[in-house]
Amino acid sequence: MTTTTIVWIVVIVVSLILLAVAVAVVAGRKRTEQRRVQAGDIREKAVEESHKVGQREAIADETAARARAAQAEAEAMTARSAGLQHQAEARRNDAAASRSDLDREFERADEIDPDSATSDTPRGDGGARQVRARTPNAE
Repeated sequence: MTTTTIVWIVVIVVSLILLAVAVAVVAGRKRTEQRRVQAGDIREKAVEESHKVGQREAIADETAARARAAQAEAEAMTARSAGLQHQAEARRNDAAASRSDLDREFERADEIDPDSATSDTPRGDGGARQVRARTPNAE
């Protein structure tokens, strides 16, 4: 082998190595550019999804607010119901006390009235008492 042949072989090998490096660099740049484009596409889709997710979150927040309002309304109705039940119980107790007082008054009237027969006077009729017709005694 002559020196010229060896020089040519070295030049060809170096050229092939440089060519391989150039191809690798170009391929790497192309791959990097493709990844940039792919990442941009993914970001665009993520931005679109972000808007949709934001809408879903807003709907969820609105629904939660309505649920809290309904819960507050239910609690207010429960409190109102408890108040009305308490009021009804107090009125029931007042009515029972009044009924008892009224019955005592009727009993007192029956004790005082010489013409009264205790068994003839109705009791517990809710205030719709029957009044006996009095007949004057023929004296």
